[in-house]
Amino acid sequence: MDLVAASRAFVAVARHGSFTVGAAAIRVPQSVASRRVAALESHLGGDLLDRTSRVLTLTEFGADLLPAARRLADLADALEHDAERARRRPFRLAVPAICPPRELALLAAEAREQGLHLELSTAAPGEGAAIAPVPPDVATWSVPLGLAAMREPVTHVENLKHRAGTGFRTIWIQPEDDVPHVRDRLTRLGASVGLRPAQIVLATSLVSAAAEVLSTEDLLLCSAAQATDLGLRWGPIGELTLARGYDAIAGPRATLDRVRRLLRGPVGRALGVPS
Repeated sequence: MDLVAASRAFVAVARHGSFTVGAAAIRVPQSVASRRVAALESHLGGDLLDRTSRVLTLTEFGADLLPAARRLADLADALEHDAERARRRPFRLAVPAICPPRELALLAAEAREQGLHLELSTAAPGEGAAIAPVPPDVATWSVPLGLAAMREPVTHVENLKHRAGTGFRTIWIQPEDDVPHVRDRLTRLGASVGLRPAQIVLATSLVSAAAEVLSTEDLLLCSAAQATDLGLRWGPIGELTLARGYDAIAGPRATLDRVRRLLRGPVGRALGVPS
């Protein structure tokens, strides 16, 4: 027997003095309310309602137990209310600034379908979790990087080596890739093939880097998705495999696991993981 459901039926019937009206109040058929009250009487060992007269009344036993039944029903209602509020409490998740607004909106919408209300921000989280850079070999999400340009991209960094009588082209690294497993590896490659130090530059922002690439022959280190958004032509680096790695960190383990498991695709699309 469901003691809470039976107590709710008893309280409703007692309040309205009718099985029909009481059942309607708790949105169950009259027959269901009647069975629940009968089951409660059997469980408690006594009649709760006097059914012998035209007007339904409480027995002495029922009057004694009605306050406790009402408290039980009220506590169950409070528990369900608190559970619903807890389910709807926003979970703060910091995401990289490179994520397009549309993809973040789709991520938040899909999270709601999974019962997770995300509050997304590009700022570092004071509370909550973050989708943060990690080395690709330990990442949940990996985003290949390459070089993008207004015209045909350079597929080998060695081809950017300065030659007498010609200018030189710069590779711009955006702040998102100012991490050792990207910046240091590309810098070492540039030095090994003879690039000038000034040919690999860390930009102050993606906007400033993109502005340089859109107005010159320079190149942008970026994902294929970013290149498409900027109207650039993209290609992988021939001498080196570079990738951004990301994982969900710093939040409750169970929630982080839900983000990785249930939202792997939407988070990946927001980060630029190839489909």
